[in-house]
This record gives sequence, structure tokens and C-alpha cells, in this order.
Amino acid sequence: MSELFDAVDALLASRAALPPPAERKRLRVAHGLTIDEVATALKVRRATVSSWEAGKTEPRPPEREAYARLLDKLAELYPADANAAAPATSTAPAAPPAPAEAQTPATDRAPEPADTTATARTAKPSSTSRRPDTKKAAPAGGTDPRFENGPLAVVDVEDGKVLAYCTGGLVLDVPARSVPALVDWTLREARLGAPKLAGPGKDADPLLVLTEAALERYGLPVTLTQDEKHAGRLPEGHKVVKQLARAEWKLTKRGFGPWARIYRPATGAERACVQLCIPSWNALDPRHWGAAGQLPPARLARVLGVYASRVMTPRGSTAVTGLELMTALHPPTRASEPDAHGKRHSEHNPGSLGKDAVDPMSWPPCEVPDGHPVLKDLPRFHVRGPGEKLFEEAYDWARPMTDAECTLRHLVGIDVNMAFAAGANGLNVGLGEATHVRAPAFDPKLPGSWLVDLSHVDLSKVKAGKDRWVELDGSLLPSPFTPKGEHPTGPAWYATPTVAYAAELGYEVHPTEAWVRYDSGRYLDAWYNRLRDAYLATMADLGVHADLPPADFLAAMQGYQDRDPDLAIVVAAIKATVKGGLGKLRERPRGGGWRPGEPWRALSRPTWRPDIRAAVISRTRVNLHRKIVKHAAFTGQYPVAILSDCVVYASDGPSPLDFLPYRDGKPLLGGFKLGVNPGLVKHEGTQSVLWGEEVRERFDAPDLNLARYIKDGTVTDLDNGE
Repeated sequence: MSELFDAVDALLASRAALPPPAERKRLRVAHGLTIDEVATALKVRRATVSSWEAGKTEPRPPEREAYARLLDKLAELYPADANAAAPATSTAPAAPPAPAEAQTPATDRAPEPADTTATARTAKPSSTSRRPDTKKAAPAGGTDPRFENGPLAVVDVEDGKVLAYCTGGLVLDVPARSVPALVDWTLREARLGAPKLAGPGKDADPLLVLTEAALERYGLPVTLTQDEKHAGRLPEGHKVVKQLARAEWKLTKRGFGPWARIYRPATGAERACVQLCIPSWNALDPRHWGAAGQLPPARLARVLGVYASRVMTPRGSTAVTGLELMTALHPPTRASEPDAHGKRHSEHNPGSLGKDAVDPMSWPPCEVPDGHPVLKDLPRFHVRGPGEKLFEEAYDWARPMTDAECTLRHLVGIDVNMAFAAGANGLNVGLGEATHVRAPAFDPKLPGSWLVDLSHVDLSKVKAGKDRWVELDGSLLPSPFTPKGEHPTGPAWYATPTVAYAAELGYEVHPTEAWVRYDSGRYLDAWYNRLRDAYLATMADLGVHADLPPADFLAAMQGYQDRDPDLAIVVAAIKATVKGGLGKLRERPRGGGWRPGEPWRALSRPTWRPDIRAAVISRTRVNLHRKIVKHAAFTGQYPVAILSDCVVYASDGPSPLDFLPYRDGKPLLGGFKLGVNPGLVKHEGTQSVLWGEEVRERFDAPDLNLARYIKDGTVTDLDNGE
């Protein structure tokens, strides 16, 4: 009988009643819950909860019952107000709506108009807000009232008036006549900023982007002089810097530069800080932000607003933002439990890197770059070899084509989506200082650096299962242990994922020494999830959805950037945030005056962690090699060239589907799979085999890395180092 009751309960749960999508969102916001918190509690993805709230999908058992229970409890706490007034309607013409692919469901804001030249404004009887068709007392989407106007604004001057273009098509009048007054207005009246990303974290400071017209209005230069560019800031004697000092505003150590931070010391939990972004001073590097710096104010507000809502409010370059995102998701400290007197104190936040940097002199010598203080006693001009230096880098490998490959017609490149982000997902990394051990037993779950000889690993025979070995042509494969694909010749330092892969291939590993970190965790998981969701949401807006069939995915990727160039900029910036953030973990000395053996500024950060960077790159490289081996064992096809996350194969046809072994739409298990998700692959480019042979012959380089040029076939002059 109990089994029958259980079956009945399951049927009831599968049809649990749910409120309308808009009500689901209202209840979540009323309780102060984020989408991430709900997703974590229900053990689903953030995008899944967003789809439930948007009415795109409906939850299924067993999540449906739990979700219904949550909403029922919230409805008891926050009953709907039957007398709520409908939004006021403006008599001004409304702005044209954005196309469906341009909407940003994660922002709780109205979409930006696609035609920014038609941004609507209403008359201003008593408020500085110019958003049409909204009610001032109740911000659309139920956003935090402190930040109801969004995370940022682009400040411009039109017809003599200073205007602030915010996200969602909102335009504010700016009464400030000086930079100090602008900062004060931003903090007192603009209602800009964004809520914190993690419980013990801090709210994001408001960001103001100053156009060239705004710079002229506030007495700032449109461009920096050569000396100012070299210094990266305005001189201390500039009139605006003096104005800020007289108004008792302070600047950070970076001064008044392209990403200036203007603040007053915090009083209690209250922060008083505004960040400026100045595109004409190269704040938005074209390598990462494309033409964003030349966009009209409303379009620039949309680009930066989408990025801010899905990643975080920019804190500087994409690299700086990528690093700051790690800290924002794992703040170094949290409030303790109340003591005997009822007071709380700051304490270490478990799972974070802490607030104190690692002592430069306690770093393992093998993990630090040349010139680090721990290497100051090395002889001058000493070159460290593999037995002294951890050298985990991405692939740059190529080989001559075989006679059989030369008979094929095409060279096809496939590229791994968000490869380094995928390498960070689920990776166990060290959180504390390293411990030196002699003759350790290798532990694949223990993050660290290991001195071990892997020269005995034979790629012509590798393990493919518990008791199954496969034979390959090892001469056509790169070594998984070196960036250049060269076979190791003796002991060398490797990160844990590299050594673990050698064991996975079926070979014993016996390290002679190691630097290991017993305090460890999956520090980058939240970072990966945030960037993955941002990438997938933006690609979906561009018409490239997850789980598309292979042929449909390839078709959707054709010209996706042209469907909405502004969102294409966001995609590029998200990718740059991944690579730049990981690169910042091992930032080198910058600026003049530094000498080898002396510390540099980045060493004072808790997030200066070259070991974490090495582990991510190591895992990314072996992940790629694992797929290459699976593909070779099943098809007999071997790569011709690899550059970072791009792999080139010779093929009879021009499409990846001409050589990837799909059967009934299903890919090879453990091999390459076409798709938009991080870790899956897309089509990078196709050239002819004849093109590849001609290029190599022209430059007399039989192993020239063709993956570098496969995208469009343009080969630059190799004498210039390209």
C-alpha cells in the first residue's frame, strides 16, 4: 500500500501548481533572493531558473515540487497587492523595442532600443528620469531601489545639456558642472550601482563612462599626451585633480587615468566610490572591446550594461575584471558569529584566497617567473631548464603532412569554445601556501607542482580503458607534456593535471620532489559558471543556442556577429575576460624602474597565483590531447597543427562534419563534439591542402603552424615574428 501512496504522491508532485512566470520573479525578488541562490538550492543551472521566470520552459519533477514549495512559502510571506497601481503612461512616443535576440533577461531591466538614435525622452516635471512608460515609485523588474537605474551610465553632452545614458533606454539629466560635483551627484541622486555577487562581498560601485564631449565639458583632455600615456594618468598638478583634492576626494594609486577610481574612506558599511571609464584614453582596448569606444552613448550603455549584468561592472581592462570577478565571487573575509558581547568581527572566508598575499620569499622557485625575488641569488643570465622551472603553456605545435594527407583536398580547423574556462571548471586548486616534500607518492587530487620524469611515456601504446590498450602512430601526435609537443628527455616540473594524465595513459609516475598545497578547493567553479552563463546567454541572443543539432549549429554560427554587432562585442569581451583573468594570476612587472630580483606591485595581491594559472593551462592542454587521442584511435586521423585551442585536420570535405565521426547525430564519446557550450568545438576555418603546402614552401618551413592562419588564410611576414 505504501508503494501505491508513493506513486500517487509522485503524480501530484509532477503536476504541482505554479504561479505565472511574472509572479515567480516577483516572489524571488521580494525575498531578496538571486537567481543563482535559487538555482543552487534546486541544483539546476542559473539559465534554467531564468527560463522558468521568463515562461520559456516549465520545471519538471523532481525540481517542480521543490520549486512549487519555495514559491508557496514566499507567497505566504509576500502576498500579491491587489490594489497595486498600473504603471503610468507617458504621452511621449515610446522607443522602438529591441529585437528578441538583443534582450537581456538576466538584468531585470527593459531591453535597450535597437535604434539608439530614437531614444525616447519624456518631459521632466520633478524628476531627472527620462524613461518613457515607467512609474518612478516601482522600478521595472523589482530591482534593488538603490540601483534602480542600472550599474552604469554613459555621460554625454547634447545641445548644451549633460545627459547620462543608462541601461534600458533611460536617460538622466546631469546637473553637475565639475568632476567633484559629478561624483557627488552619482552617489546621492543617480541610483547607479549593482548588488554584490556573493553574501560577504561588496556592492559594485557605479561606473560613469565619459564621452569626448563630456571630457571637454568637465575640463579634461580628449586625449592624453605621450608623457601622460606613458605614466598612465594625468599629472598631479592638473586642475581637475586639484579640484578633487579640494573637495576631499581621493584617487587610488593608479591616479586619474583611463579607469580612475574616486573615493572617500568608507565609514562603517557605507562606501563612497565612483569609477570613471574614458574610452578616448584607450580604456576600452579595441583588441578586446572591438569598436565599443566609437559607439554612440546609448549603444555603448547597452554593450557595457549587458556585460555588467551578466559578468560584472567593469573594474578596468577585461583582464582586471576577470581577476576582480574571482574575488567578488569568493570575498576574502566574512563576518564572524557574534562574540560574548554580541559583536561580529572580520574573519577568513573559507574557500577564498584570503586577504593577505603569499610572502614572495616563500614561493616555490619552480613556480615563479624569471626575475622574481626568490630567484635573486641565481647567477646573472642563468637560463632555467625544465628541471628548474614549471612551464605549463598552451600548445604551439605542427608537423609535416604525410603523403596520404597531401592527397586530401582540405585543411579544416576546429576551435574549442571557451577552452580555458572549461579547463577551470571543476579543477581543484591550492588555496594556501605550498609545502615542499621529497620522494612523494603522486596524488592526482592534490594540487601542486611535481618534479617527475615522463620520458618513458610511449604515445604509440596508451590505455583506453580499465584493461584495454590501443596502438597509435606516436610520431603523428604531439606530446601532452610540453607546449611545443616535444617528447620530454628527463625530469621536469609539471602541474598535477599533467602528471595525472600520464598515469591515465597507463604509465607509472614516481616524482622525486614536489611542492603541494594541502589546503585546496574548487575556487574557480563559481567564476566559470558566471562566465559560462554570460557567454551562453549572449550567444543565444545572437541565435546560437545550446543543444542545436551539428548541422544547425554550424549554420547558426555563420555570420552570427552580424545579427547584432553590439552583442558580438559583448561575446568578445567575455572571452577576453576569461583569458585575461587567468593571465593576471601571473602578472609580470610593468612600468619602468623595476630590476630583476626586486618585488613588483602584483606580488602584493592574494590573487597573484601562478600555480593556479599553470594548473588551468595544464588541464586545458591535456583535455585537448585526450580528445585528439580518442579521435585518432577511432578514425586513424591525426592533427596537422595545434595552436592553443585550435586543431587542424586534413579532410576530404570542407566541413568539420566531413571528418568528425558523428553517428545518427551523436558524436564520438570522449571526442570532439560540435556545439556552443564551453569545451565543445566550432568551425574555425577551412583552406586547401595546396594552400598549406604553398605557404610552407614559400617560407621554407615544413612544420609552419598552419593553425595560426587557418581562419582566413592570410599569412603575415614571418620575419616580423608572426
